[in-house]
Amino acid sequence: MMVQARAAGPQKTLVCFGDSITAGYGLNDAVKQAYPAVLERLLTAKGYSYRVVNRGVSGDTTKDALARVNSIVALHPDVVLVEFGGNDGLRGLPMEITRKNLDGVLTALQAAHIRVLLVGITLPPNYGAEYIKSFDAVYRDASAKHHVALMPMLYEGIYAMPGTVQEDGIHPTAKGSQLIAEHLLPFVMPLLRR
Repeated sequence: MMVQARAAGPQKTLVCFGDSITAGYGLNDAVKQAYPAVLERLLTAKGYSYRVVNRGVSGDTTKDALARVNSIVALHPDVVLVEFGGNDGLRGLPMEITRKNLDGVLTALQAAHIRVLLVGITLPPNYGAEYIKSFDAVYRDASAKHHVALMPMLYEGIYAMPGTVQEDGIHPTAKGSQLIAEHLLPFVMPLLRR
């Protein structure tokens, strides 16, 4: 029995490291409906044996991400999806702080030889075109600096579809989470090993 377990190799782990969108805020059953759970089901259906761990905490900023990154490294994941920055933007935090914190998170993950997908998000139009443009550039710049894969916009195409966003206009519904996971797949799969 022990020999079989060893032959199969250690179980591979993908961690979704983020804020309330990752955590599944406002969903009836976040454990099953948040996009990390959906992503695990989609990967299993495609023949990938990954345990997807949800490490989303509602309200977290990139500062919180930096404070928590060592606990993510301690899980020894193969892949980490980094989904932070939305709360920084909504609070109007200085862009350089967001940049510095994301840089620290990516540096720590890469130092542990973890494959990374950086997941971007944008802000509502009322934040002004200039601020939004600068905010969006944070993700592109971090991706280029660290040579990590980037999904530029987590909600790509989702806002346009009815029933995908909760009444708060921010968090995905169960349907929205399903679509997020589906849209993540092409970005995630190149980072995986069978």
